Amino acid sequence: MVDITHKSNTLRIATAQAVVQVSKAETITAIRERAVPKGDVFEMAKAAGFLAVKKTPDLLPDCHPIPVEYTGVNYRIVDLTIIIELTVKTIYKTGVEVEAMHGASVVALTMYDMLKPIDKGVEIRNIRLLEKKGGKSDRKAIPENLKTAVIVCSDSISKGMGEDRSGKKIIEKLESLKLTASDYSIIPDDKNSIQEKIKSLCNADYQLILVTGGTGLSHRDVTPEAVSELIEKEIPGIAEAARNYGQDRMPTAMLSRSVGGLIGETLVITMPGSTGGVTEYMDALFPQVLHVFSVIEGKKHD
Repeated sequence: MVDITHKSNTLRIATAQAVVQVSKAETITAIRERAVPKGDVFEMAKAAGFLAVKKTPDLLPDCHPIPVEYTGVNYRIVDLTIIIELTVKTIYKTGVEVEAMHGASVVALTMYDMLKPIDKGVEIRNIRLLEKKGGKSDRKAIPENLKTAVIVCSDSISKGMGEDRSGKKIIEKLESLKLTASDYSIIPDDKNSIQEKIKSLCNADYQLILVTGGTGLSHRDVTPEAVSELIEKEIPGIAEAARNYGQDRMPTAMLSRSVGGLIGETLVITMPGSTGGVTEYMDALFPQVLHVFSVIEGKKHD
């Protein structure tokens, strides 16, 4: 089963369609008048669809059990054709398109089973996904040529006493988004050094600055203070989202003092100094945090 533990919960919606074709008008009349011997076709098939959606992971080995928070079934009759549309919603880490298609197919099968005593020409056709929302399908386009910098704040690494891993992990994650770190630097845990470096990058028109290290509780952890003094528009939700994501995976994530915000039109985000910490921050924030630049661009147009 695919590992989805790194994903965040988002609203996921999928609508699937199945088509049932009958062979005579009398069948449609019997359905409309609830005169089918086995019962109310629409209501019985709808109930079967609900059960099918819930049972999807029991029958398809790679489907994750999910909290199904809504299932709806709609019918349309066009001549001798019954069009079934089934929608599933959840707030979870993975999509629900398979659940929707499974549900729609079982609705159609139930209708077939109920109608076959009165119509030997019933056929099921065209089970397909109509629409899905949430997850990758809703991602905004990543800005092209985003001028990006990565700063590693560490006394020991800047003195050559250790190897940087967190900064390189950020660069690796950026590359997976087709973003390149044009500037990569390692500096001491010194407030003035941090501020001077960030100012120089802002003056060089860098749009995204990611800082790793110095967000903890030791006396040398001064990155949040250094960055906060420069930020002109704080965006509290950035650090809140990252800490909330981390808390679900590591109980000590609450102790991170990371901050994020704008210096002019440059987005600056501070992250923990551990490889695990920056991995969680990148997974929690990207690519959705890049929507900041669409908002900025929109303001320019206004």
